[in-house]
Amino acid sequence: MSFETPHDPIFHMCRADEWADAQTSGIYRGSSQDQADGFIHFSDASQVRESAAKHRAGQDGLLLLTVDPAALGAALKWEASRGGQLFPHLYGGLPVHTVMRADPLPLGDDGIHAFPEHVADA
Repeated sequence: MSFETPHDPIFHMCRADEWADAQTSGIYRGSSQDQADGFIHFSDASQVRESAAKHRAGQDGLLLLTVDPAALGAALKWEASRGGQLFPHLYGGLPVHTVMRADPLPLGDDGIHAFPEHVADA
């Protein structure tokens, strides 16, 4: 398993406009890709940089949502994905009140996303 405890934060990248819509409704429904897959994709701290490089390369205007997985209950499942790693997948909407913080995820001069300091280097 790639997480140390079920209380280590998990992360989701979304467009700022998607998050603004969620603020209005109280529920984040995920990106179009999440909706097509039937769950909201998350990563733990050791996975999030690779996920950004693989799925969000070159995209600006993103936010990084930090979530306490314990707040999501049984709707959160850790499932094998890329390279057999376990990734957190949320089956259902993400209640806005469960998001601990939403930080800008800007592109650096090198074209790689610059992560906020609270996301430990893995």
